[in-house]
Amino acid sequence: MAIRRTPMVILIFLVFISGAQIATADEPVPAPWPHQFHALLFMNYSGDLSMIDLWYDWPNGRNFNIIQEQLGGITYDLEWNNGTSFFYTLDSSKSCRSAQLEVGILRPNWLDGANYLGQQLVNGFHCNVWEKVDFIWYYEDVETKRPVQWIFYTGREAHVMTFEVGAVLEDEKWQAPVYCFNKEKKSLSTEGSLREFRGYKGMAVS
Repeated sequence: MAIRRTPMVILIFLVFISGAQIATADEPVPAPWPHQFHALLFMNYSGDLSMIDLWYDWPNGRNFNIIQEQLGGITYDLEWNNGTSFFYTLDSSKSCRSAQLEVGILRPNWLDGANYLGQQLVNGFHCNVWEKVDFIWYYEDVETKRPVQWIFYTGREAHVMTFEVGAVLEDEKWQAPVYCFNKEKKSLSTEGSLREFRGYKGMAVS
């Protein structure tokens, strides 16, 4: 009798495994970032607030974050796909830090391999939620596939206020000021509203 039951047990096991594989295959995956877009982000880090104009331009290998601190100054975080980065101001201080990093800007598919956590209502939007390497939690609108927010492991929150697919910043605005090239390159500080993304890119090459 045991011999006759064995094929049935195997059949049940195979059906169970197939069902699990189908369920996994049916899980949604995050949409790749558009190759060019402009987003306005409201950042909150334990009450430390800022606004970021994010310009992402993958075809031209560049990423630009214009950071307005609450009741404070504006800093410019300019990154190129060859690893060159500048963090500067345009005020009278003419401050600038530059560095050559090991990796370039985030790829459009940087969320590939993220773990699906289910759905959640976020700021009135019905979102799919993913987590990647215990580093970032990413929330995407179920219907439009646009990002709604992401939260870093540090607790820093990015709330997407606007998301313009295909928007491109004029070429002349991507040029770092001349005083960025008159100083010795230094390591970029871990301060700033997007320091976590630098950490994520560092993990990608470790």
